[in-house]
Amino acid sequence: MNYVRTAMLVLTLLLNPARKALTQPITARQVDQLVQPNRALFHIPGIAITIIKDGRLIFNKGYGLRSLRTKQAVTPQTLFGIASNSKAFTAAAVGLLVEEGKLHWDDLVTHYLPDFRLYDSLATRLLTIRDLLSHRSGLPSTTGDLMHDPDSTSFSLEQILFNQRFIKPTSSLRSQFAYTNNGYLVAGAIVAKVSGMSWEAFVEQRILHPLGMTRSAASFQDCQTNPNLIDAHKRINDSIRVVARYGSTKNDAAGGIYSSAEEMSQWMLLFLNWGRYSPSLSKRLLSESLMAELVAPQTIIPVGQPGSYQTHFAAYGLGWFLSDVKGYKEIAHSGQDVGMVSAVTLLPELGLGVLVLTNSESGAASTITDQIVDSYMGIGGQDRTAQLDQREQFGRRARQTVLDSIQRQVARQAPLSSADLAAYVGIYQDQWLGKVRISLRHDQLWFATERSPQLRGRMDWFGDAQFVVQWQNPELDDGVLIRFGSSSREVKSSFVLQALTSPRSHTYDDLRFERIVR
Repeated sequence: MNYVRTAMLVLTLLLNPARKALTQPITARQVDQLVQPNRALFHIPGIAITIIKDGRLIFNKGYGLRSLRTKQAVTPQTLFGIASNSKAFTAAAVGLLVEEGKLHWDDLVTHYLPDFRLYDSLATRLLTIRDLLSHRSGLPSTTGDLMHDPDSTSFSLEQILFNQRFIKPTSSLRSQFAYTNNGYLVAGAIVAKVSGMSWEAFVEQRILHPLGMTRSAASFQDCQTNPNLIDAHKRINDSIRVVARYGSTKNDAAGGIYSSAEEMSQWMLLFLNWGRYSPSLSKRLLSESLMAELVAPQTIIPVGQPGSYQTHFAAYGLGWFLSDVKGYKEIAHSGQDVGMVSAVTLLPELGLGVLVLTNSESGAASTITDQIVDSYMGIGGQDRTAQLDQREQFGRRARQTVLDSIQRQVARQAPLSSADLAAYVGIYQDQWLGKVRISLRHDQLWFATERSPQLRGRMDWFGDAQFVVQWQNPELDDGVLIRFGSSSREVKSSFVLQALTSPRSHTYDDLRFERIVR
């Protein structure tokens, strides 16, 4: 009998080499060796990393600088913006209210927000809280983010919610996945309405503080005086610079939380321990049924070739991306805000959790995460740092090629007369972004949005009723092409916008401006 059991064990190990490799934990030196080339190659000022294995925090370290301005070091206690990793907290907040019987996942949104509307009346009547949290509302991906990005917009949260009725859907309700921040803003408003406190207060009092995440904050406004706080950094004209952090509260439910590598370990342990916390796991914050709901597939996401992780299926849960990685369930999310990136990855069957925080916008957070996961899965031969470098270099070259081509096209154009330029002057209005003023000063047209003061710049003639606008603030994306109406009736009375290069987090596709004042 012992012989048979031994033979079966050997056979199991032979048939499951990847699982055998998982017994080898990554060492601190190996993590250091991962971080060093990524920091140098992608010019990342600061990084913080946490690794959890089998219920233990086995690695927690900061690298580099909080800020190129102050030169202070990153520590495990340094606060970073976790951006869209905040969405899992919003989903958990809704779940706590579900547990209390104050609402249900499949309640209609209009039951709590009677004045809320989508563009499609049927979708308005049928839209549920679950739809919001699983990115299946039919709203196009990132459309509408211009109401809260850049940071200086004058839209209130109430106005952002109201304006969802003007955004045209790209699919029917529940038919496909389309990642949208504004769905989480609506969910955050429901949390506030039902709980009687702000989303920020609810998350801090009901989630962060019970977990001991007392230095973390649900909003930048609640931690901006903390001395151990990163600065945001961005590549501008081939150099890394300190840039203004996103400071508004209106996007908090989609991406406002600030936390540290040390304190985020408590959030990760909560999920790896299936809703339990404390050193002895004697306390429970999230019930087993709630945990199961949060990490159950809700919306299918198409996948490409399986690749080295042999991923065949992907979905979005409630605040989490879900996929299979070499036969194991992965629960993960990334987050990117101005000048910072976060990546959280959990493989519960392996007791593995990885967190990487950076204070620049490189994709290295995911690359470092993947290489740590690779080490536990016995995956070799993947130089993910070099692969990312190739992708980023290609992206920069492609972007520069587009911008150079645009400048050559502008330079070839014969200048318009003052009378021709004056024909474009006026105030134009879009249903949800509001008014844009086109003015003429010293034979030069200027573009300025009324409700987003940073979206302004000089209009350069591009030919064929088109102008190029590159934003005056170099911290923003590259700008837009303004395309005036093509018919004789529409010329100079209406226009649409097209991004010159891929924008960081939003799209201009749904905007259409009509002249209301000449």
